[in-house]
Amino acid sequence: MKMKTIIAACALAGVGGTAAAGDIIGGSALLDADSHAQLERWLGAGEFNLNNVYTLRPGDTSDAFHAGADGKGATFTLFDVTNDAGASYLVGGYNPQSWASSEGWHETQRDWQRTAFLFNMTTPAVYRQVLTDYVLPSQGLRQTYNEAGYGPIFGSGPDLYVNDALTAATSWQLSYGNPANEGYSIIDGSLHGEIVKLNAMEVFAISPVPEPGNVAMLLAGICILGVTVRKRTLSRS
Repeated sequence: MKMKTIIAACALAGVGGTAAAGDIIGGSALLDADSHAQLERWLGAGEFNLNNVYTLRPGDTSDAFHAGADGKGATFTLFDVTNDAGASYLVGGYNPQSWASSEGWHETQRDWQRTAFLFNMTTPAVYRQVLTDYVLPSQGLRQTYNEAGYGPIFGSGPDLYVNDALTAATSWQLSYGNPANEGYSIIDGSLHGEIVKLNAMEVFAISPVPEPGNVAMLLAGICILGVTVRKRTLSRS
């Protein structure tokens, strides 16, 4: 490669070589740029990309959910649901651990482990795990339930539950949110865990967006190395 070609390639990389922030890889029918940004604010860990690892399709059961979502690390799971009054809501949860098919309850003994949260995009509102300083320290212990015969389940209320047929959901606050609101739904505020219809569900694996400065430094180092090697080659010829 000629010297001017290397320099031109480095200049081009400096202008357009950094990764785009906040991409939704694989597409989404439930999330747009604004709701993606809201998830970033709630998580508070900077910008991240979302990789669609599962989208509910007609006839799917809990087996399909686990086949797509298990072992993917931290995920956001989103649900479009409709209650008996015909009102629709976009709700979901952040699971910092991988979903699994045979591990039962993922329990979080310490506050630093209790980083999962539920959310309602329609309201909007966020519901975090109850911490150990509550009068009942174990109330926020159970983060998620992981078994093949169930859809995604958060908390021991269950605070957000999807059945094995992936057709219905319910919510009974207990492990998440304000303990004073125990028994209320994070979906529509109803009491005693009313069943709602599940219309759509998507699961997204999370990957951080590299800092622009770090990417630029890496590209600069590669370019300098390329130029140096090229100079040495020319001086020897």
